[in-house]
Amino acid sequence: MAIRKILGKTSDWLGGDGPHHNIVVSSRVRLARNLKGTPFPGWAKKAERVTILERIRPHVEGLPEMAEAVSLACQDLSALEKQVLVERHLISREHAAKGLGSAVVMNRRQNLSIMVNEEDHLRMQSIRSGLQLKAAFKSVNKVDTELEQQLDFAFDSTLGYLTACPSNVGTGMRASAMVHLPGLVLSEQINQVVQAVNKIGLAVRGLYGEGTEALGNLFQVSNQTTLGETEEQIIDRLQKVILQIIEHEQNARMTLLQHRSSTLLDHVGRAYGILRYAYSMNSKEALNLLSLAKLGCDLGFYPEPWSVAVDELFIETQPAHLQKGSQQKLAADERDGLRAEIIRGKLEECPTPAILDVLSKVPPSTLPPKSASPEA
Repeated sequence: MAIRKILGKTSDWLGGDGPHHNIVVSSRVRLARNLKGTPFPGWAKKAERVTILERIRPHVEGLPEMAEAVSLACQDLSALEKQVLVERHLISREHAAKGLGSAVVMNRRQNLSIMVNEEDHLRMQSIRSGLQLKAAFKSVNKVDTELEQQLDFAFDSTLGYLTACPSNVGTGMRASAMVHLPGLVLSEQINQVVQAVNKIGLAVRGLYGEGTEALGNLFQVSNQTTLGETEEQIIDRLQKVILQIIEHEQNARMTLLQHRSSTLLDHVGRAYGILRYAYSMNSKEALNLLSLAKLGCDLGFYPEPWSVAVDELFIETQPAHLQKGSQQKLAADERDGLRAEIIRGKLEECPTPAILDVLSKVPPSTLPPKSASPEA
């Protein structure tokens, strides 16, 4: 089946080669669009959703960017296959609940996906490795322009693009960065940062978006305002805040090395031991331990190639990926055992963390006192 093409290849955005990739895992820009004079998917009857899909899908599949794309109708996917796509951030949890009349089209590199009949008729998203909000916007904006030449979108000269949820009216754009912030979490500054970001009109969410937990010290920071600003203004403002968060995380990591090295090394060392030798591990524990392993890679405790291996494990050890890869139904304890086995296998030759080598290179404390409060 076509979804095997997805399972058989790692998403480009997991390559870990973008700017500030040691803290910013990925950048995503999503645009919501609807057809003029057509009921939103949530209001449309089943037959209407099918008609809308038949109208939109050929145009999406015909985009130059979708050459060799994978196009999947939601009713043809099992619940497990949908969850695999959620874990790869190619569809939303809401889209995974859809059936007849909904579909998703993804390019070969898995950095561009278009959901048809999610909350809106079109949800187009581009994902890039590291801090590349402008590149992600350029990519999805090009697709939006091409489709707008073929489809009549619902647009108001005063309000902008009309969307099913009023909070998306205007640009219809949600831009976000997935940031890895173990330094701020370990130094107990994360709540201060989250509160400051919320106060300046941005949202901080968990690993899979709204209503989800920040597992593995991973947080999504995104815009909340879509009306009254241009796309470029929204992205510029978000980029500025992300750069401030990066600075705070870097300072937190350096402070931990300089003043709380025993605590930091205990966390990294324990994570190494458990990941290398555990025989059972649930999803939450794996994400949190892999986060500490990733921190160790970023600080230079491990040779550079191991960073990619750890990043890949964040996805490969998710429940649906384990279930799909095993080709059989697994009970929870069987998944936990398989997860530990995969991690042990991948990290089998990973050397012990070079703690003393790193500490010998840490400069004396020269950091001035800093407030962990990003500004608009």
